[in-house]
Amino acid sequence: RKQMIYFLLFKEFFKIGVLSFGGGFATLPFLYHIAETYHWYSINELTQMLAIASITPGPVGLNMATYAGIKTHGLFTAGLASCAIILPSLFIVIGISKLLKKFSDNFFVKSAIYGLKPASCALIASVALRLIKTSITGIYELLLFGGLLFIFLTQKKSPIFYLIISGLIGLILKVMAKV
Repeated sequence: RKQMIYFLLFKEFFKIGVLSFGGGFATLPFLYHIAETYHWYSINELTQMLAIASITPGPVGLNMATYAGIKTHGLFTAGLASCAIILPSLFIVIGISKLLKKFSDNFFVKSAIYGLKPASCALIASVALRLIKTSITGIYELLLFGGLLFIFLTQKKSPIFYLIISGLIGLILKVMAKV
């Protein structure tokens, strides 16, 4: 039973490593799929994992894999998921570095990379809509989202600013709810 979970965990995170072009946030549709298919963590826990992975050092995708592995079955599976998500990139970078010089001006290579960019944006946008849908559960969350969105659109600040402000406001609201 445990060996099957280890195999599935490795397979799923290896697949994420192969298919998630566009950075760490491109892993989110796959992580949603894992949550819905295997129930190793809930959608709510996934949003919490995203918040933690975004503020911790390192690539978001790797942080998400590590956290999902810990949530699934502890430290061993955290290492397994982390290795699984890194291995495809390692193999791809080694392979591409050898071929890039040879094919860097190839029309088909340039076209494929050009086509991957909007696909990655669409995947990230679909996840953003899902996150909004699952995260905004009341008027306070809606007001916080609206306020931060307004600030984001009018003043370009670091993502860390928004995470810190959101965390502080969430902490204040939790403390006020207990009083």
